[in-house]
Amino acid sequence: MPQPTPKQILEYRDDERNSAALYRAIAEVEKNPKIAEVYRRLAATEEGHAATWEEKLRAARSPVPEFKLATRTRILMALAKRFGVGAVLPTMASMEKQGNSSYHLHGLPAMAAAEQSHARLLKTISQSTSGGMEGGAVAQLEGRHRSAGGNALRAAVLGANDGLVSNFSLVMGVAGAEVAGSTILLTGLAGLLAGAISMALGEWISVQSSRELYQRQIITEKEEIEQSPEEEAEELALIYQARGLDESAAHALAQQIISNPATALDALARDELGIDPEELGGSAWEAAITSFLLFAVGAIIPVFPYLFGASGMTAVAISSVLSAIGLFGIGSAITLFTGRSVLYSGTRQMIFGLVAAAVTFGIGRLIGVSVAG
Repeated sequence: MPQPTPKQILEYRDDERNSAALYRAIAEVEKNPKIAEVYRRLAATEEGHAATWEEKLRAARSPVPEFKLATRTRILMALAKRFGVGAVLPTMASMEKQGNSSYHLHGLPAMAAAEQSHARLLKTISQSTSGGMEGGAVAQLEGRHRSAGGNALRAAVLGANDGLVSNFSLVMGVAGAEVAGSTILLTGLAGLLAGAISMALGEWISVQSSRELYQRQIITEKEEIEQSPEEEAEELALIYQARGLDESAAHALAQQIISNPATALDALARDELGIDPEELGGSAWEAAITSFLLFAVGAIIPVFPYLFGASGMTAVAISSVLSAIGLFGIGSAITLFTGRSVLYSGTRQMIFGLVAAAVTFGIGRLIGVSVAG
């Protein structure tokens, strides 16, 4: 097994310190005291790992620089405080999986097992809690790209990316045909509106359909409680056993809940169906409006120079530079979920977007020449 270099050891130390700081931050946000204690214990484990790496650095007579909290960790802390713990749980689980892979690579089974256990625990918490983002925040960001709190934030990044890449390619395709600047402006604005309206309509249909489905499922669950309360109690007991309660405690808790029809419906909706009866997936109108705005924010970037009267290759160059900056920024934002370096993700996103625009520009030039000829 290859031994980690001092540089890798320092990176591992920093990763563990960042994870520990993040766990302690979300422990302060977590409303459930038992789960908050779990996060504090995870933080202590990560701090122990960090201390182990620091000892390895000293043993190798390498300097142990003072730890500085990473920008990504600060952002995740802020997101957890603003939107709730569920906003960062998927990202944290991904971070633990990466640590598991790295430690396996260097033949460190104990640390790898700990990281894998942390990832499973975070996944269980994410699936078993009805929390996630607070209701209003979820409604603002959810839709087709959403499946959980962290994915709601991902939807925001992807929405802006969809708008930027699609409209940048459209504007470059028309510019390649060497038409007037006013025509390119009109095309870009039309692309912005068409794309944003399409995204908004898709989000509205998606969220509204989900709400109607949830409502129907809750009605069905209510009927089942009235007709077969013992079967529903058994379902609840199995759920609680899967979460760690022993059989007798799980059955006692299930029977207590089923004895009250109001609490029984709420418990079954949350625990069996995974539905928050108060939210039902959020507001379809808020999701639609947010989707429209997110797409428009990205789509307006390549149109900017044409809004101010620029034309010809000057406008193409300015539009390309602005779009490249926007693509790099979106790629950097994606690192919140992937854990890759900002430079790598930002550059990759920028290259892909520029290549797509170059292809449409070339096609536009060929069509323009063909029509003119």
